[in-house]
Amino acid sequence: MKSIHRRIMAMIFSIVTALLSAGSVNAQSQDGYTPMIDGLSLNGWNIIGNASWVIGNGIVEGNKPSGFLVSTKSYKNFIIRAEFWAESDTNSGIFIRCQDPAKVGAANSYEVNIWDTRPGQEYSTGAIVDFAKVNPIHKAGGRWNTMEIVANGSQLKVSMNGVVTAEANDSKFPEGPIALQSAGGTIKFRKLEIKPI
Repeated sequence: MKSIHRRIMAMIFSIVTALLSAGSVNAQSQDGYTPMIDGLSLNGWNIIGNASWVIGNGIVEGNKPSGFLVSTKSYKNFIIRAEFWAESDTNSGIFIRCQDPAKVGAANSYEVNIWDTRPGQEYSTGAIVDFAKVNPIHKAGGRWNTMEIVANGSQLKVSMNGVVTAEANDSKFPEGPIALQSAGGTIKFRKLEIKPI
């Protein structure tokens, strides 16, 4: 009877340990990606600006302008995989290699845009603002989308839902934090993970 009890307790311990490891923000997956958001907290991020960030149900949501979540870590060469939902008029983006984590903008980082209704459509969703025009133009509003961002030295590439939308060769910003923008409309991230190259 005691041996059965020990085996059951050992099995429960193994299951709990596995579940805790799977839920950890810093736990690396088998393919080398590390989650940057856990949908439960803002661990690993600083808030700048006045945006309202809501966390829950595995999702980080920005729903008021204007501000950023800025990673506490700096990154150089990497691949980001993200899943996001935006309204058709949402103004958001993923900023990479930010040079000033207290003042994020397209002038001091690479802005991978999420903004379907941007007045200049050449830099709308899927573009790298001021560096690589989007082609084809991609509308993300009203549904979940996948985005992959590759930054390897001077080589930058963005893919939306499996289609390459922008590529650039630029070395202006070699390294820096990553920032998520909320600048109007609702933006939701349910996955954001990174793998060093």
